[in-house]
Amino acid sequence: MIDNSFADLFANYGDYEDVENQISDSTKDKEEIVCMNNSKQEKTTDYSGLDFDISKYLEADSYHRSSAISGSDFEIIMEYAFSVEASDIHFVVGSKPAVRLNKIMKDIPDTSIYENKNIESILSSCMDEAMLEKLYKFGEIDFSFEWNGKGYFRANAFKQKGKYSLVLRRIPADIPEFDELKLPRTIKTFAREHKGLILVTGATGSGKSTTLASLVDIINRENQHHIITIEDPIEYVHSHKRSKINQREVGNDTKSFATALKASLREDPDVILVGEMRDPETISTALTAAETGHLVFSTLHTIGAAKTIDRIVDTFAPEKQPQIRSQLSTVLKGVVSQELVPKVNGDGIVPAVEVMVVNSAIGNLIREGKIVQMDSIIQTASGEGMITMDQSLADLTLSGVVSQTEAERRSINKEYYRTLIQRGR
Repeated sequence: MIDNSFADLFANYGDYEDVENQISDSTKDKEEIVCMNNSKQEKTTDYSGLDFDISKYLEADSYHRSSAISGSDFEIIMEYAFSVEASDIHFVVGSKPAVRLNKIMKDIPDTSIYENKNIESILSSCMDEAMLEKLYKFGEIDFSFEWNGKGYFRANAFKQKGKYSLVLRRIPADIPEFDELKLPRTIKTFAREHKGLILVTGATGSGKSTTLASLVDIINRENQHHIITIEDPIEYVHSHKRSKINQREVGNDTKSFATALKASLREDPDVILVGEMRDPETISTALTAAETGHLVFSTLHTIGAAKTIDRIVDTFAPEKQPQIRSQLSTVLKGVVSQELVPKVNGDGIVPAVEVMVVNSAIGNLIREGKIVQMDSIIQTASGEGMITMDQSLADLTLSGVVSQTEAERRSINKEYYRTLIQRGR
């Protein structure tokens, strides 16, 4: 239950100093929380559940005093999200706050419909003035923040129909151990490569960031390396273990992925993580970094190893594509593609994973542009730790972990998937 004593303060006091004094007296024993975003780390007093600086709303003419109180259930919503282990939280004007549980959107029980002022209150609590100005100017912004020491949130605020919406992705405070992720053991070996390019691909929300964080943590624990991550925004926060690690955030610490990646080559790195390869310049620099003896991790929003290679090559002009294929054939060590599938019993989600290890045969196919033949090699190379997405989905189906309906929806070659199911039965 949220303490309503502040409603009385707002009702009875009009003078700023009086209100601040009353708040100070009423909260002197309260626990402090830390809100961390792109450009600041700021401590504010936890006003019995109010997660923002009340003085901002006393000073701002554009807010009614009741607007601060109307957003005060934000802390309860956040605690609820942690308690049910929601992956995402959605705030939309004209709707109840909602969470995503096991891939399904659900309204949060016992909450009211949000108005624009409620969402603006939340945004003001976790964004500084520069970030708010960027939101007002461009209509969207990515940022991240820590919540009460329990974990981090990757956030996107955006404008729609003249009002604001907010989506939060929950990032656990602790980096999960690799074995907790239920991923194929082959993927763990990529963390022990000395150089080359490792790609983790999949749609948004498929667990790419978690897989990469786990691999980086293995390197951090096992090696005396210099690790540089370039992210937009920073998600999992790594501590220095055996390695030294620098985490740079696009928009706050650097201008762009490409700029930071070029600079990183002069910063004596052993391992570089590039949050996303979005453009030819970033891809080209990542390939060069891998060629020059660095271990480079990155992501793409593709499903399947073959489509990943095609996406990279097609990013470049036709006259440059042979060179890119040649570079890829020598520096690419592996591609991991992920999907998160709801369990058949509704108790959580499980990863379906395609793993391609670049051997001499796959390297030749990449160099010669015969990408269409890659799947057949992956299908028959289980002894080298390879598996196709369809094989992974079929294994999950036949073991009773996921339903055939859910698996078939995510299969790449539905006919091949059905054949695997028939053979297994």
